[in-house]
Amino acid sequence: MKQYLLSVCYPAGSSQPEPSALTKIMNDIKALRAEMKSAGVWVFSGGLHAADSATVLRHQNGDIVLTDGPFIESKEQIGGITIIKVPDLDAALLWARKLAHATTTPIEVRPFMEQPA
Repeated sequence: MKQYLLSVCYPAGSSQPEPSALTKIMNDIKALRAEMKSAGVWVFSGGLHAADSATVLRHQNGDIVLTDGPFIESKEQIGGITIIKVPDLDAALLWARKLAHATTTPIEVRPFMEQPA
C-alpha cells in the first residue's frame, strides 16, 4: 500500500464561502472522512489556517532566517490535506474525486516517496 497526499487547493486571496455553503462543504467533508475511515484508507487529515499565518525558515549564508507569511507568490494556496493509504494511483484518484466534490475546490494528488527499510 502506498500513501498519497491529497492537497485541497484554493485561489490565493479568496474568501470563505457563505455560511450555508460552508456548512454543506463541512458536512460533506465529515461524511467523506467517515467513509475513508470505514474503508481503511484514511491516515490523517486537517485544515490549515490562511497562508499569511505561515512562518518560513530558510537557510541563508550559514544562518536560519525566519520570515512571516507565505514563502512564494502563488495563484493557489493549500487549505488542507488528507493522507490516504491505497494500493495505487487509480485508487487515490477515486478518493480525490470524492474530495474535490466535497470541498468544491481542486485537489492535487501526490505519492509519498518510498522510504528504504
